[in-house]
Amino acid sequence: MALFRTIAAAAFSLALIQPSLAQEKSIVVASTTSTQDSGLFNHLLPLFKAKSGIEVKVIAQGTGQALDTARRGDADVVFVHAKSAEEKFLAEGFGVKRFDVMYNDFVLIGPAADPAGIAGGKDIVAALKTVSAKQAPFVSRGDKSGTHVAELALWKEASLDPAGAKPGWYREIGQGMGAALNTAKAMGAYVLSDRGTWLSFKGKEGLAIVVEGDARLFNQYGVMLVNPDRHKHVKAKEGQAFVDYLISAEGQRDIAAYRIEGQQLFFPNAAK
Repeated sequence: MALFRTIAAAAFSLALIQPSLAQEKSIVVASTTSTQDSGLFNHLLPLFKAKSGIEVKVIAQGTGQALDTARRGDADVVFVHAKSAEEKFLAEGFGVKRFDVMYNDFVLIGPAADPAGIAGGKDIVAALKTVSAKQAPFVSRGDKSGTHVAELALWKEASLDPAGAKPGWYREIGQGMGAALNTAKAMGAYVLSDRGTWLSFKGKEGLAIVVEGDARLFNQYGVMLVNPDRHKHVKAKEGQAFVDYLISAEGQRDIAAYRIEGQQLFFPNAAK
């Protein structure tokens, strides 16, 4: 009899647990490393979960890798920062609709000693030409991330192709922004960074912003629901809820509220 009561109690407890498990909701977001490394997701995701009950699991990768993850159907939402690559993703039918979410800017980071003598300038193309002419060490992420795409576009505008020529002063590492900053610090090199990751980077000693403020350093972020017609398992309802939150007045206020040492890292512009 005692054994029967024990089994019955266990079955009753399981019956109570199963509905709660069934009610748990989660999505996977493939996103650029800067939204993770800057701490933005640590700020936003608890707010979104409290509002919606949906847990967000983040795959933090370079933008190119994040888009490929979404192409394979391994994410429900993609949140990245390389508009040309995002538009290609849409044109291929992998995304439903793209929305602007926020922006910040890129900055050129270099050794505090500034061996290329470019500190304080605002012309990023002129600065890169000087780096090349003086063969000053430069670290490239080399990972098809949004930052890497932006860097290559700036070299092209300078009529230079170090990624193709691969001179000794130009080093591609195939890693994220934090690793690129650490490598630049170790090498005494220059590196292009998004401002959000730079502000949250803990190892700034010996490094400094050397070029900022050029309009060509503008950095736009966009979000897309992965097309459920391509991948039937995509959680379209929950994924769209996250997209809607990011572009809503509430989500935009939450993004604007995120600061490090009083500095705002991202500027919402969904309603521009």
